[in-house]
Amino acid sequence: MIPQDKIAAVTRGLTVAFGVAAFDDIRDMTERPGSNRVFRIVVGGSAYLLRINTRAGDMTRHFNCMRAAAEADLAPRVHYARAEDRISITDFVEAVPLQASEALRRVPAVLRTLHALPPFPESPFNTTCTFLLHKGAALDGFLQKFRAGNSLPQQDLDELVAQYARLAAVFSSLDPDLAPSHNDLFKPDNILFDGSRVWLVDWEAAFQNDRYADLAVVANMLVGNEAEEQIYLQEYFGTPPSSYEVARFYLMRQLAHMFYAMAFLNLGSASKPVDWSEPVPEYGEFRRCFWAREVDLADDHSKIVYGKVHWEHLRHNLSKPEFDEALKMVAHRQAASGRLR
Repeated sequence: MIPQDKIAAVTRGLTVAFGVAAFDDIRDMTERPGSNRVFRIVVGGSAYLLRINTRAGDMTRHFNCMRAAAEADLAPRVHYARAEDRISITDFVEAVPLQASEALRRVPAVLRTLHALPPFPESPFNTTCTFLLHKGAALDGFLQKFRAGNSLPQQDLDELVAQYARLAAVFSSLDPDLAPSHNDLFKPDNILFDGSRVWLVDWEAAFQNDRYADLAVVANMLVGNEAEEQIYLQEYFGTPPSSYEVARFYLMRQLAHMFYAMAFLNLGSASKPVDWSEPVPEYGEFRRCFWAREVDLADDHSKIVYGKVHWEHLRHNLSKPEFDEALKMVAHRQAASGRLR
């Protein structure tokens, strides 16, 4: 079951971590072809997670961030992690369902602790919504591919481009609010609940990022109205959020909708026109199903549906006065801050 070329490395890990050369039991938990290899192993009667990273990436940064999170009791305990072998062994979390109403309080408290850690290393890649804010060849190529992909009707594409320009202009004037970030929490699989506490797993995308990015993508799965937003942000900030914090949070949520709409329409359509005649699921119900792990993004059609849901909800939000008000609030605060310097 263990890949032949990794047997020696896995044996070394078991020896260092537990003083044994073999496990008592193993179960393959790899999600799908192309994913990192993941196994539940049993050693001495206890369960652990053996992970063999097969995807390209900086394992030193990955493991350093994972260790820092584990030391803060945010990630499962790390028993072994060797960057050269791309192998780690951590505690195995026997996960149980976490109701969205409970996650609304638990997860932002976890993020508050994460974002207070010492700074994480920088990363050469960014797969979060803040990618849309960093000018350069990578962003230019992404935007060009999206425009040429016929993913949106022309009228919608024009609206997206115009509103993206407004968002990017406001964010470009902001002082960075960077914090150690997980950066892969748009999918609930990386948020595990053992019945008493929340754990964050899969740290390969972790780096120093705008704190509102983690906040926004989780909120887009959990927050459905203003009352829930107040609960969520108060759990994060520890006090009732200011109008500026609410506005900046709101804008990052729209940027997240925009990024995942564009990214998943691109991924699912493979540059072929998208059929918009199919009904698009209502966002609230889709959000509920997604948090409950009832939606799988493995196939192209599911990716397209995911992108459509984000676009339709974004378009709805762009038509509301709250969007213009948030843009003005954040821009005014930044301008005032600049005058005080």
